[in-house]
Amino acid sequence: MNWDPKAQEKFKVLISKIPVFHRHLTEEAVVKRSEEVALGRNAKSVEEQDIIGAFFSDVPSPFYSMMVRLLDQTGFDYKKYGYPKR
Repeated sequence: MNWDPKAQEKFKVLISKIPVFHRHLTEEAVVKRSEEVALGRNAKSVEEQDIIGAFFSDVPSPFYSMMVRLLDQTGFDYKKYGYPKR
């Protein structure tokens, strides 16, 4: 599936900030889930909202605060899409 170039670049920056021992697994899981979320919207490409949705749906609770911090640091506006929903 295609990715919005700006969203993909922000995603790459965010992934680079994740601790190395979690980075690969996180990237694989979030890419897969982001594409599922985009397909669920009948979108032709993955956008910022899909990446955010993937992170909020799949990140285990012990890593939740780190995820929110990294989303903030990389410019993902998760509040715009109604997150956090917990």
